Amino acid sequence: MTAVAQFPCITLGCPNFHHHPYTTTPATKLFGFSHQISGDRFNSLFIITTTTLNSKFRRSSSSITCSASNKSSPSSEISSTAKIRSEVLTPFRSVRMFFYLAFIASGTLGGLIATSRLIGALANSSRAAEVPTILEGLGIDIGAVLIFAFLYYRENNAKNIQLARLSREENLSNLKLRVDPKRIIPVNDFRGIARLVIVAGPASFIAESFKRSEPFTEGLLERGVLVVPLATDGNSPGFEFEESEETKDLTSKRKRLWQLAPVYVTEWSKWLDEQKKLANVSPESPVYLSLRMDGRVRGSGVGYPPWNAFVAQLPPVKGIWSGILDGMDGRVL
Repeated sequence: MTAVAQFPCITLGCPNFHHHPYTTTPATKLFGFSHQISGDRFNSLFIITTTTLNSKFRRSSSSITCSASNKSSPSSEISSTAKIRSEVLTPFRSVRMFFYLAFIASGTLGGLIATSRLIGALANSSRAAEVPTILEGLGIDIGAVLIFAFLYYRENNAKNIQLARLSREENLSNLKLRVDPKRIIPVNDFRGIARLVIVAGPASFIAESFKRSEPFTEGLLERGVLVVPLATDGNSPGFEFEESEETKDLTSKRKRLWQLAPVYVTEWSKWLDEQKKLANVSPESPVYLSLRMDGRVRGSGVGYPPWNAFVAQLPPVKGIWSGILDGMDGRVL
């Protein structure tokens, strides 16, 4: 289905434009615009038509056509950034894969030559003594091809897994968070600053996680932990803070710990569903994901976040150990 919208023309008198060589009447410019929507894809087609009229009703026109599409790349497509990061993390993988292919080609060629020699030896009784030697060489060639094919398959499989993980991390880094009513920033901006913990589930699950985090509030903040509550049932979790004078300092810290809010929840939910599918977790299960300081996923699980484990395992952000233990966030999942 194609829909075309025509916008009214705008007529402008342009006395400063060059006049037509055969008239003394100022030129008049007519600008026309059109917009096109095709199928389920949103295509913007802007046609700017400039028409010059003069008193002799002669017309000269020119048009500029610009088109754009907001069709996003599929989620399975690997971006160039993820490929570059993969090369940086494993710089010699491409070299190994090249040599594996070269050895496979060499073994295949040697096997073909040995097969032709074997056929000739079997057809000629005078060369019967060469058969054991030819069979030995053929076996070596076949074994080499199988070994290097297995190594190439394993290396390529590891590469695809790494690219998929890096692509998911990149998609996560592009998701938006609301820090306060006036500021929205992507997850990527928290790299090197905070360790995000995504708590996803029904509003009641998030509220209970909020209560369980209270005894560890100060320790979590010292380790740069900030919580991202993601309600999957469409309800807003209610956080109750004590506003008494005695708990003023604790309340301020708890508000800081739970200050983030996801923006465009549908995009967050889509990303979370992909993670659950890859981990073979039920879509309805409440989960948590813990990110490293560099933005990569360090841990995840079904149920409530282990606040006490975070305090025990993560190093403080400030202090004498801050620079040395920045990478001790745990292994990447």
